[in-house]
Amino acid sequence: MTIILIIFSAAVSLVCGYFLYGRWLGTKLFSLNAMFVVPSIEFRDEHDFVPTPTPIVFGHHFTSIAGTGPIVGPALAIMWGWGPALIWVILGSIFIGGMHDMAVLVVSLRNRGMTIGEIAGRLLNPRVRLLFLVLLLFALWVVLAIFGWVIANVFVQFPEAILPVFFQIPIAILIGTQVHRKGRSLRGPSIVALVCMYATVWLGAGCPGTAWTGGSLGAAIQEMNFFIAAWPIWLWVAILLSYCYVASVLPVWVLLQPRDFINSLQLISSLGLVVVGLFVTAVVGSSSISSGVEPPALTMFAPFLDLHPLNAPPIFPFLFVTIGCGAVSGFHCLVSSGTSSKQLRCETDARVVGYGSMLLEGFLAVLVIIAVGAGIGLGWPEEYPGLSGTQLWQVLYADWKGVTGGKAIAAFVVGSGNFLESLGIHATMSRAIIGVLVASFAGTTLDTATRLQRYVVQELARTLLNSVPASLKVSSSVSLVTQPLNWLTTAHGATLFAVTTAFGLAMVPAPGKSWSLETIGTGGLILWPLFGATNQLLAGLSLLVVSFYLRRRQLPTWIASIPMVFMLAIPAWALIYNIDAWLSGGSFGLVTIAMIMLAIELWLIIEGLLLWGRIRGILEPPAEPSSPISR
Repeated sequence: MTIILIIFSAAVSLVCGYFLYGRWLGTKLFSLNAMFVVPSIEFRDEHDFVPTPTPIVFGHHFTSIAGTGPIVGPALAIMWGWGPALIWVILGSIFIGGMHDMAVLVVSLRNRGMTIGEIAGRLLNPRVRLLFLVLLLFALWVVLAIFGWVIANVFVQFPEAILPVFFQIPIAILIGTQVHRKGRSLRGPSIVALVCMYATVWLGAGCPGTAWTGGSLGAAIQEMNFFIAAWPIWLWVAILLSYCYVASVLPVWVLLQPRDFINSLQLISSLGLVVVGLFVTAVVGSSSISSGVEPPALTMFAPFLDLHPLNAPPIFPFLFVTIGCGAVSGFHCLVSSGTSSKQLRCETDARVVGYGSMLLEGFLAVLVIIAVGAGIGLGWPEEYPGLSGTQLWQVLYADWKGVTGGKAIAAFVVGSGNFLESLGIHATMSRAIIGVLVASFAGTTLDTATRLQRYVVQELARTLLNSVPASLKVSSSVSLVTQPLNWLTTAHGATLFAVTTAFGLAMVPAPGKSWSLETIGTGGLILWPLFGATNQLLAGLSLLVVSFYLRRRQLPTWIASIPMVFMLAIPAWALIYNIDAWLSGGSFGLVTIAMIMLAIELWLIIEGLLLWGRIRGILEPPAEPSSPISR
């Protein structure tokens, strides 16, 4: 009954947070107004600014912010105990993450759909804008370089996910055409898309549960899956970034919106199946098909609290850096201000899209904690034959260094798959459903991040162009600089820069690996140790921007400023701790970048402190009348 109590308490807490705190934020603090002319209508161009039905924007926003973050983070942080992880996920998502995402979305809506970097320049000063954009550029660069590796690893571990993930693309284009151009209702196409997507999961898994499974069709599909999964990492990165280039430059309604929407249908329904399977397992017991031993009664096999796991960093501050997505994540400010604010057709939708999506992601993180803390104990016969319960969990989580991101994802897939097996779903199909869920989350984050990086590059190029005096722009020597900058202000130029630089980083072998066809494509791992702290630093800095927005309007600032202080102190603490470890290990490149990140943070804090006492009740200058996006 412990499991049922956990899931019930978490769900009630998140729902109460939405209807109490979320409502207060929307009605009292921000006074959301349905009559406000939103950017998608004011700047409608059918490319980036497109007024879109709320369910589609919700699907895009949720799948973009979720990614693999709320899976990997909790699946690693549970080593400190499921208690601290659960508490941080629930309290963080309600009081920090949800407020952060919704606040940034509202501020962007009221600033012509500008990204958080541009808004920082308006609310503080131009120097802050430049520093903010550099930080965003770095964070997204790492995301683009690493997520190709993440998706490739999911395909290697679960080849049955490959076919369904790629079938989503033509289904998405068809849905986008039917809904946007032909004005069809969402209901019919949504049902058809959901059925088709689950059919592709079944087909990709080799038609389990039928005579075809062991026949020529099933064997051919499995052989194709394993052949494609064996492609080298660098090839996967090239394929995925090429797809992202196309998704970034196409109108948002053609591919990005509908793919995220149909993904959200499949992902939310899959999570629903996991919840049902969890309840059945807890009440009736497991009816595992694949396990070779009698599974134990469902309970939390992970410890409630363990302050000193083997080789793990200290719980403070690293719990709050390891679990980013699922509680609060700086990446979300990019989605809120980058794409979602350009699609909302009504300002009041900011609550359900911004706050509601974050709470749903928090619930996903809760399911991850239960899947790896309890579900994995029902058995993992392929990797740990004959083991189950606490013994299996202790073997799997014996050492922090042994639980890599790939291992954590696999633990979630297997643990959740065990719950689905309790519903009578074939073991292969169960793993395929969850494998597709993980790969789809990663894929939607990757293509959204590419579009976001495009916006950041465009804004950074315009900022640099505007810094060149008009009298110098006619000089031939200066034009050698301004011409490339002009090219980077276009959608194709900025996107090409985004994907090629990410591919360049990915092509470097991971730390400690020599150059070979097997190791190239893993270069994102070089800078990945910096991402957790950098990501949370972005959350703190975006809350700084929100605090200035509130102060200029004489609204209560403590809503954002208290979480801001916490989210600035935690990543700085983590970076300082890591600098000491990296110095000892000779990782001087990481040390240099970490010190630059700390310097940027300190600079931005000083800029904020110098302005804080002078701007209360003084509104920022009006935004320029032109649209912030150029193609």
